[in-house]
Amino acid sequence: MSLIKRNNNVDFPSIPGIFDDFFSRDLFNWGTNNFSSTRTTIPSVNVKETADNFEVELAAPGMNKSDFEITLNGNTLTIASSKQHQDEQKNSDYTRREFSYQSFQRSFQLPKDVVDEDKILARYENGLLLLTVPKREEAKQKGPRTIAIS
Repeated sequence: MSLIKRNNNVDFPSIPGIFDDFFSRDLFNWGTNNFSSTRTTIPSVNVKETADNFEVELAAPGMNKSDFEITLNGNTLTIASSKQHQDEQKNSDYTRREFSYQSFQRSFQLPKDVVDEDKILARYENGLLLLTVPKREEAKQKGPRTIAIS
């Protein structure tokens, strides 16, 4: 009779370990695809290109236009926001304080030498930050042209 030494679970991972890893992945976590690694929300953004403009829509309900900072550095458009809220209630027996902090930053690379920087417009209405980023005249798409055959 010979002795056999068992090597418990070194060559094969445990079944619960496989399932824990598989189900903790974002594959089955569709509801949190708009969360950062710190579990804070990042506003959804739609970017659309038309013949004359780039149009950016950022969903940020409950904010004010003064909460946003929009910068264009070279061809990088950055939208950032920081908002703080503090609520304090004092009673003879206790003081209750609540703090709330929200911030985010989104950056977008625009095509080089296409944007007319001086004509960018931004407005905030009904929970949407709307940006219109016009293209330079020479970068706008031109309609079809008929070419004569000689």
